[in-house]
Amino acid sequence: MPEPALAQPLSQPTGPTLRVVEARTPERPGRPQSHLEVPGYDLAAALALERELGISHVLSQILVRRGLCDAGAAREFLEAKEEHPPAAFRGIDLITAVIERHVQAGSRITVHGDYDVDGVCATAILVRALRSLGADVDWFLPDRLDEGYGLSAGTVDRLAARGTGLLLTADCAITAVEEVARAKALGIEVVVTDHHHPRADGELPDCQLLHPRLCGYPCPDLCGTAVAYKLAQALSSPTADEDLELVALATVADLMPLEGENRRLVREGLAALGSTVKPSLRALMEAARVDPSALDVHVLGFRLAPRINAAGRIARADAGLELLLTTDPMRAQEIARELELVNAERRGVEQRIAWEADAQARELGDRPAYVLAGEGWHPGVIGIVASRIVEAYHRPAVLIAIDPDGECRGSGRSIPGFDLLGGLHACAEHLERYGGHTAAAGLSIRGEELELFREAFEDHARRVLSPELLTPVERVDAVVSGSQLGLDLADELERLEPSGIGNPRARLLVPGGRFSEPRQMGEGRHVRFAVTAGGVRSPAVAFGCDGRLPVQEGDPVDATFRLERNCWNGRIEPRLVLRCAWPCRSAPIEVLGESEDYLAAVIEELDRDSSQGAAATGESVRAVLDGRGESVRTVLDRRGESQLAVLTDAIAAGGPVLAVCADVGRRLAGLSSRIGGFSLISFHALEREPDATLRFGQIVALDPPTCTTQAALLERRVGFTHLAWGEPELRFAQQMHELEYGLRASLVALYRALRLKGRVAGEELERLLRGEGPHGRPARLAGRLIRVLAELELVSLDPDLPALSIAGVAPTALDRSPSYRVYAKRHEDGRRFLSSNANLPPGG
Repeated sequence: MPEPALAQPLSQPTGPTLRVVEARTPERPGRPQSHLEVPGYDLAAALALERELGISHVLSQILVRRGLCDAGAAREFLEAKEEHPPAAFRGIDLITAVIERHVQAGSRITVHGDYDVDGVCATAILVRALRSLGADVDWFLPDRLDEGYGLSAGTVDRLAARGTGLLLTADCAITAVEEVARAKALGIEVVVTDHHHPRADGELPDCQLLHPRLCGYPCPDLCGTAVAYKLAQALSSPTADEDLELVALATVADLMPLEGENRRLVREGLAALGSTVKPSLRALMEAARVDPSALDVHVLGFRLAPRINAAGRIARADAGLELLLTTDPMRAQEIARELELVNAERRGVEQRIAWEADAQARELGDRPAYVLAGEGWHPGVIGIVASRIVEAYHRPAVLIAIDPDGECRGSGRSIPGFDLLGGLHACAEHLERYGGHTAAAGLSIRGEELELFREAFEDHARRVLSPELLTPVERVDAVVSGSQLGLDLADELERLEPSGIGNPRARLLVPGGRFSEPRQMGEGRHVRFAVTAGGVRSPAVAFGCDGRLPVQEGDPVDATFRLERNCWNGRIEPRLVLRCAWPCRSAPIEVLGESEDYLAAVIEELDRDSSQGAAATGESVRAVLDGRGESVRTVLDRRGESQLAVLTDAIAAGGPVLAVCADVGRRLAGLSSRIGGFSLISFHALEREPDATLRFGQIVALDPPTCTTQAALLERRVGFTHLAWGEPELRFAQQMHELEYGLRASLVALYRALRLKGRVAGEELERLLRGEGPHGRPARLAGRLIRVLAELELVSLDPDLPALSIAGVAPTALDRSPSYRVYAKRHEDGRRFLSSNANLPPGG
């Protein structure tokens, strides 16, 4: 008998729960095994979003799991139009008054920036804005190696000597208390614009400050360039809104959360960059081989930003700033080519340091945090390598470049849950200088303090970081079926863009899929393959896996992906990008309504019908339904979706889950090898025990019901019922119904077998009743067959032994049996019900 995909021979379920499992991705030595979490979510809120916003269930899952349960908040997030006026900065009018006074006086204004993308872009915006106002403006960017980060006393002296009247900082100086005081003492007025954390002691520079957190701005996570952009707007500079591309570039490069106003700034900045006429940015995109029509956050962060950063890391940041300020196309192309060469040099230096740092980490073994140091390491590159160490080992990492003179410079990166700047505060006694963010920071240290700092930093991390924080977690945003993984969903997920820090790309869980057809790509570093889930095949790719699948080809796996639109050779198709995969393992499945004693179940079936008649069960159920004014469940039509996806989604939606099927024995093994954590019952058992549904908030109908009574049982009480069958399950239900109530062939087979024996009892009787085949004959069916044969006076049953004997051999018409007539009617009624449109899946 053909069976649906999840109906297999009976076996016992084993394995841990799906909610938290070890990921089977290619892991580096020393890296802890990843765990996957399927967070619960409010299904009612997700359904409300679907109705009110006209979105898919996948997108509604993502929004609700990210805390956007209200339709208004979700709509605002998707539209990404949040905007606040510059006046929302407390005191910005005082700052504009200072700047305008210096512009009118014709005094020299120096913009002091930083050598990274944020500092360079912020400087460019302020220089362009001041030029547009007719100011006498110049700029200064510190050298990473000679001057280090931020405003230094030596720089203040040089600026005073060259006649600076107003020092306007960009993306720096919130901690420069002494340096600002020195500047004021030398007759330089100072305005600080920054977004970094103040000093640990809370002391601030004695000057006008423009800082999103300190000035009460509604979006506290603006980058330094966005702060400069707001100041340019407040000055009514005509160039302000022309520089939105730089705001987007710096916001992404500086790892700002893409939430609130930052979403609008990056989204509009990407659109502006795609159609920009600026020679500088067009030359930069051409050198980086970037298609302006295919811009996204990844392009900003990994293609364009590194080329501007490379100048400040390997040489001087001036080249990047000169590129952004030039209006000469020829000069822009020349500088862009220079940056491309410097970036290539940076990659080579980075790779060498990465090899050495990784070797040190391996030698140190498992630590709560890593402090790695090396002579000859380039201070401008160690921050990038620190990020790679964090990614490889899921530990906070500080990399330190050792100078021959003993003055060392470090750069650190963190993991979620660990405040890196707080860690440096705890070790401040060993440091010369330090500063930065929760996730990234820089420092300088004397060589003789290096080992003491390592011990103190590791000890702080050991006290702060719990085992949970030290384990990488893959949190699912939505559970999806293979049938949903098309271009429509890929396009819809674009509404979540821009994605990045604070708003990562959607992580989609495809449960119970199979990987096949692996083909290496990218000189063996990556692999293309196919994913089959819910009967649908989708193209996929895995990057950085040495050309190998992380699981055995053809085995059932649970996997997380991101879904994207892939453009290749003029074609656009959906493509899955693998994040994490592991072999299917499941929690136990609780089976309801099935007796482990086969013969006892046969007797129970006979006792039930002998006292009330063959139709009594259905009548009693209808009485229950008609006699109670109960609430009706919300019915969700998910027919045609992957049943594993529907079950996983129902489990995540909360409350106990009951799966209902046509036959437990044929369903259990196919399910238990891939999923668990729910209860399973047959429609027949549910008819006998109609109150079995009452304790379950979620019901999943794996197979279609065969009558209105069974259908009504799925809708009792408050909760949700998921209709989850497709064409294979409909055929399976029809075949099972034929077996259960089309009794003629089964009656003939059982009677003939019994005539050969004459009388059977005990184990021999059980073997006879079960019949042949891997699944055998259900006990309830055996009971029906005995009842009909007994009513025809062809057999007699001694229930006390139990034993079954031949009682007669005369030919007889089956419809002489009252029970047979009832079963025959149910057989015909069920066939009509199953073939009705109500049970056909979409497109069936």
